[in-house]
Amino acid sequence: MPCVPALPAWNVRAPAADPAQASAQATALRVDADEFLQHLRTERRLSAHTLDGYAHDLGVLIDWCAAQPALTTWAALQPNHIRQFVAALHRRGLGGTSIQRALSAVRTFYNFLLREDRAGDNPALGIRAPKSPKNLPSALDAESVAQLLDGAATDDDPWLAARDRAMFELLYSSGLRLAELVGLNVNELDWQAAEVRVTGKGSKTRIVPVGRKAMDALRLWRPHRELAAAVSGEQALFVTAQGKRIAPRTVQQRLARAGIRKGVPTHLHPHMLRHSFATHVLESSGDLRAVQELLGHADISTTQVYTHLDFQRLAQVYDEAHPRARRRKT
Repeated sequence: MPCVPALPAWNVRAPAADPAQASAQATALRVDADEFLQHLRTERRLSAHTLDGYAHDLGVLIDWCAAQPALTTWAALQPNHIRQFVAALHRRGLGGTSIQRALSAVRTFYNFLLREDRAGDNPALGIRAPKSPKNLPSALDAESVAQLLDGAATDDDPWLAARDRAMFELLYSSGLRLAELVGLNVNELDWQAAEVRVTGKGSKTRIVPVGRKAMDALRLWRPHRELAAAVSGEQALFVTAQGKRIAPRTVQQRLARAGIRKGVPTHLHPHMLRHSFATHVLESSGDLRAVQELLGHADISTTQVYTHLDFQRLAQVYDEAHPRARRRKT
């Protein structure tokens, strides 16, 4: 299991275990957690990013349990322990979304333990995270998108410039997640139909259209990619100069750099292009269900956040245009 970042000592009401006992306790608890992560990796085939999230959240829970001598097995945890764990996370400054993710990991883990007859019940069922204020996703306006994607190249190196433009155009054109972009293989792009088959969360696939400008950029990138991948045989759509699949961090760095170079007045990250795609499609069409399908959201409530963004824009137009709403200049 990946190493959990060092955090302040847990504030627990039970007497703290001595270091040797806590270490042995944590080691014993990790056996089941490691088997669970292996199950997620091999049977459910979850992405590396998702596995890292599960490993982190369970690692934090293991460290919390190890600080309490009575919690030597997973079967010993009761709902009141999970509530105490949630309260401890909240005291450390974790927001409701992060705590909810941890609770989801714990519930899924206990479902595995129940299946393996290693626990009698699921103590995390019915436990809720504290509510946190909703932060609306940041989206670029159409002018800022054009500023990024049109005009001069994002790099003096033609090879990097071709790859970057193709990646950024595709992110915005099809509303892809970062993991979906880097996971694409070249055979998943239909060059004639201008569509791409995307594998999203939970290994669910969807077909999304690719816009004309994105297809133009991809066609310019295609010969560069084929040359780089010729030796390695790599199937990824986007590769490094060494012919290897591009890493998510590289995409993040390249986009941030391009934004600075193009003078975009905000820090850019890949998900911002996805948010911009959703906002602009919703503004033009008003079809929330279509946006849900394009984004690959399992629940329409996830997509509804973009209606708030659209309302914000309408409210701004109203404030600037309505004669009884315009603010006096001071």
